[in-house]
Amino acid sequence: MVTVVIGAGIIGTTIAHDLQKRGRQVVLVDRDAPGKGASFGNMASIAVTEFMPASRPSVWKQIPGWMLDPEGPVRVRPSYMLKLVPWFLRFIAASRPSRLRALEDQGAALCARSLEDTQALLADCGLSDQISDEGCLSLYANEAEFKADRDHIEILERFDIPHEVLGRQAIKALEPELSDKIGMAVLFPKNRSMKDPYKLVLALADRFTALGGRIERGEVTGFVRSDRIREVVLKDGRKLPADEVVICAGAFSARLSRLLDEPIPLETERGYHTQIMAPGISMKHSIIWPARAFMVTPTAGGIRVGGTVEMAGLDAPPDYRRSKITVKRAKEALPNLKCEDFTEWMGHRPALPDTIPILSASARTKGLFYATGHGHLGLTYAATTARLMRELITGAKPSVDLTPYRVNRF
Repeated sequence: MVTVVIGAGIIGTTIAHDLQKRGRQVVLVDRDAPGKGASFGNMASIAVTEFMPASRPSVWKQIPGWMLDPEGPVRVRPSYMLKLVPWFLRFIAASRPSRLRALEDQGAALCARSLEDTQALLADCGLSDQISDEGCLSLYANEAEFKADRDHIEILERFDIPHEVLGRQAIKALEPELSDKIGMAVLFPKNRSMKDPYKLVLALADRFTALGGRIERGEVTGFVRSDRIREVVLKDGRKLPADEVVICAGAFSARLSRLLDEPIPLETERGYHTQIMAPGISMKHSIIWPARAFMVTPTAGGIRVGGTVEMAGLDAPPDYRRSKITVKRAKEALPNLKCEDFTEWMGHRPALPDTIPILSASARTKGLFYATGHGHLGLTYAATTARLMRELITGAKPSVDLTPYRVNRF
């Protein structure tokens, strides 16, 4: 029984590792080395509080204004606007009140176990020291900003997710480098950060091969099917025999699903970060500032600043003005932050219009499975996704009802 897992980011590598550990013979294939895609530059966050659908009215009503602002948190390149219309119509459809409540439940069902599953995975791999003990601070300049984010807090209260509202003195006690402009904050103690998410993927890939798994470099360009999936075809002509195939190629999964006559409405939210190795400050907590749309995480030996969304497809070149905007905003919260010895990066987050990932068997091809569309929560959901996909693939009863995450729900 050979299982081919397509995509060697955090999702694919974690699934491959889990299946190999439990006796499957697994081949992990990617055109790049493990962890070189979105997993290389994510914000290193296990964000159990960030499952709310982006289509809630408090967000999408601001989108027209954001798009008119060249420094706004959402940017659509003019050349891509028409291509985005079908996806955006589905995004709006996901904003109906009854639909939003269901999506919140579905996101919470995954996030509720994500920290525990991540910690168990790290312990199993001898990597428990790679996750922080500190939580995340959500920042607000004043009461008005806090009230504007109130729907977020109310959703967390509905699911009994721990959080604590802090005043200025308590904020400064936790993070002295924060500006006096910050009048309020909410501490999310279960939102943790990884010391280096890229090295985590490498460690999982090494463990996978040590268990007997195989990694193949190559671009997938086709499949051979009969009554079920049979082979994965690579650009160089190689064919990988497969009894099962798991597509978890992030934002590139839609191209593969089309080859299998199973199109999915997957877009890329292009994300940018700046990794600063000489920031001139130290931090213990990650921080987010909802009104300024950025996040800062101490990770990878320095401080990483990221945020904003750009919709421009998979092929357009990066626009690093986006990363400079988030650094400028981060300095409002961290006035002593220096941007020295830094690198800029752009990656593709796989975005579905309803924000909920696909964790599913194919509706058309036996032996084919999908694990994609995790959006901003790939690292958060990785260990839980691996567990659920292993249960699905091996025929065990899933720990979570996977019906809402089916591939043909759109």
